[in-house]
Amino acid sequence: MSMVMAVMRKLLKNLDWVLLLATVILVIVGILLVYSATHMKGDDPWAFVKARLFHLTLGVLAMAFIILIDYHALARQWVLLYVGNLLALLIVLVIGRETQGAQRWISLGFLGTIQPSEFAKVSLIVTLATHLSARRGPYRRLRELVPFLLHAGVPMILIIQQPDLGTALVYLAILFGMLYAAGAEPRPILGVAGVGLALSPVLWHFLKDYQRARLLAFLDPLKDPLGAGYAIIQSKIAIGSGQIFGKGYLHGTQTMLQFVPEHHTDFIFTVVGEELGFVGAVVVLFVFLVWLWRGLAISMEARDTLGMLIAVGVTSMMAFHVFVNVGMTIGLMPITGIPLPFLSHGGSALVTALTATGLLLNVWMRRKKIWF
Repeated sequence: MSMVMAVMRKLLKNLDWVLLLATVILVIVGILLVYSATHMKGDDPWAFVKARLFHLTLGVLAMAFIILIDYHALARQWVLLYVGNLLALLIVLVIGRETQGAQRWISLGFLGTIQPSEFAKVSLIVTLATHLSARRGPYRRLRELVPFLLHAGVPMILIIQQPDLGTALVYLAILFGMLYAAGAEPRPILGVAGVGLALSPVLWHFLKDYQRARLLAFLDPLKDPLGAGYAIIQSKIAIGSGQIFGKGYLHGTQTMLQFVPEHHTDFIFTVVGEELGFVGAVVVLFVFLVWLWRGLAISMEARDTLGMLIAVGVTSMMAFHVFVNVGMTIGLMPITGIPLPFLSHGGSALVTALTATGLLLNVWMRRKKIWF
């Protein structure tokens, strides 16, 4: 018992409190925004907040679990993690629940639904970090990257089948970030990107109609202002109407009248812009910047290559989420359905974000061998 208490004291002493504080702030802001975006829906104004608190409890438990297990022990189970990841993604394609043309969720009865493709991001980070750390770089030729491209490509194909192009792009961000950190030179990475661009006309024919419409609406939303371009137009109106200081919490007209579709999930940043204004949006983005800064700092101070790659993978994932989601709401990126970490409503996304935070804390706490 005394040994357990000693380990716990070391864990608490060596937590990255700045990262943890940034996470707590973002989670609290997320709860407030979800309430603002949903309290006018249905009979119970607290329904979404109650669900949020349930998901938060699961996420904190998952984060604590990840913190307590040495990341090297997780890496040793990489085959089990990878195979389990693929099986979960296959199960979605067989028995998954379809919503709005996408089959991404598995129903768990009274517990709600889970989205395996969200949890698959964390699995990819751990398994790919293990794979890369076992085969040291530098990687100067495209063919040297093939094993890692296949590692990420197989689950990506399953995710595209759902279809979920947004999450597949997150996988690419994780892959490229980790490859570069592992020693891949820019030329082969750009070669992979070039192949993707060359195949884009072919891939266009495999997209669903609504996916093509979203991409075309991004180029010119006014061509279909009541259809595919509606969300982008309303999102920019909501954010612009907030001006410098916003309309005030719970006073966003675009939010209350529900002009912006999915304003509690994919478009949660419109609530920030409308109700808190430019100043509030800058503050929220600053907290995200602090979170990402700590992620990079942890990657640079990790005790080994494995820890460094895990931290880079988590940071790449979060940076891509923030960049694409915020860019989407202000019309700089096409609509892809990528949630804003810690803020967007969604149980799987919140649990995944907190689990990823746990991975960063895990690497930071074990950066010196003398501690454990």
